[in-house]
Amino acid sequence: MENIISKEQLSETRKRTRFFSLNESKRILSSRSAYSSEVKVFLSHHHGDDIILENVINELKSLGVDVYVDWNDEGMPSTTSSYTAIRIKEKIRSCKKFILIATEGAIQSKWCNWELGYGDAFRYRDNIAVMPIKEARDKTFSGTEYLSIYPIITNQYQYTLGTYYVEYGGIKVTLKDWLKR
Repeated sequence: MENIISKEQLSETRKRTRFFSLNESKRILSSRSAYSSEVKVFLSHHHGDDIILENVINELKSLGVDVYVDWNDEGMPSTTSSYTAIRIKEKIRSCKKFILIATEGAIQSKWCNWELGYGDAFRYRDNIAVMPIKEARDKTFSGTEYLSIYPIITNQYQYTLGTYYVEYGGIKVTLKDWLKR
């Protein structure tokens, strides 16, 4: 996989766009109407990846995307329970697209793997993408084999930030165009 996004590249988002912290993102996302015409994306992520999550949310918002993240859902129970799973299933079904931020933490997370499996059953390959995040620019991504069955989000350049693409089976479209499909 070429041009996998690194943590450093993703952090360059702060320099390129109006950057929102997680707290600002929570406020903005919660103020959006449930009837928004924006594309809705379920963002599966590891809760320990706050900085990466901030950067991905900012990139998606710059593309005009309405992002669902569970920590911003007032309907989510305060402690994990069976209702948590029910609520997540509802949200995956209600979102048009599903993106897994595939960090090492997410790959090890039982919840992220469960969400991806449910998304696979409900959203199918055309509406799912994996955004592999490698630890550093000079590192390789060491995700599990099953992630390779999904389209991946890549960066235009190996060492600097450029346009994001969704690639699968020799087809490459901009992330912006994929979100519109």
